Amino acid sequence: MRLRHIEIFQAIRQTGSVSAAAQLLHVSQPAVSKVLQHAELQLGFPLFLRVRGKLQPTPEALALESEVQKVTTSLQGVLRLAKSLRHAPKQSVRIGAIPALAQSLLPPSILEWKRSYPDMVCELSSDHSRELVQQLLMREIDLALTLNFSGHPGLTSQVLANGALVALAAKAYWPEAESNRPLPLAELANTSLIGLSSADPLAAKLDSYLENLDPPPQISISVQTYSLARAMVESGAGITVIDPFTALGASTATMCIRTLVPQLPITLYALTRANEPPPHMLADLLQIFGNRARELLDRL
Repeated sequence: MRLRHIEIFQAIRQTGSVSAAAQLLHVSQPAVSKVLQHAELQLGFPLFLRVRGKLQPTPEALALESEVQKVTTSLQGVLRLAKSLRHAPKQSVRIGAIPALAQSLLPPSILEWKRSYPDMVCELSSDHSRELVQQLLMREIDLALTLNFSGHPGLTSQVLANGALVALAAKAYWPEAESNRPLPLAELANTSLIGLSSADPLAAKLDSYLENLDPPPQISISVQTYSLARAMVESGAGITVIDPFTALGASTATMCIRTLVPQLPITLYALTRANEPPPHMLADLLQIFGNRARELLDRL
């Protein structure tokens, strides 16, 4: 199948008719019919049958659909990359960060950096680590801040700071005498935790630590982001183990942060594209990120 065949096939699958597909693609109905006939002739079998006035996919068409979708997704990626190359301004920087860092680290660091580069245009975004890696590769952002090491050969990772996960709960959760002491990891055994989705690499790392406890903690509520885990704790839902940057955003009047023993280490990484030296202004920004991150971690 050619790309034009795939485009027509997808349009008919979406709309259910040749006329609607023609409207969707802004071409004539005969043009759609001609391309469909040509595709079926090349394939040697029909893709659609008319049933009660609508085109229904044949079993062969349904079998092709998953592979066709892969081609469509790849083509969309090419278009996204072309758009990024065409429209990216020269005097700008596009930065993506995971939600935990976007709220605590990104705003003050950017404000400090802009004092030295007031004419630079900043585009800031927040997403999960997996999506940030893809956006870097597609040239949709220039820099990503994450707590997960990607290991992708097309990216360069720079360590900005090292810290450790912490436990967060309401002050009333622990006796006052214990609240200022490190929390032995063993005390989390058989507790009910607010946990992160297993799709998060850092959450998977945490799970590997906790599953060795006897008995292991039970995840009573599962959330997608560390900020949502903190919000659940602040609402009175219980205890969570999260990154220190998110935890430090909680109210000190009502919330209690405890470091863990033994420590569960985390690393703050800056990701850029490999074989592409970042502009000098990004080096200054990375230094600010590192300094700010270490200042936050020192508060623990």
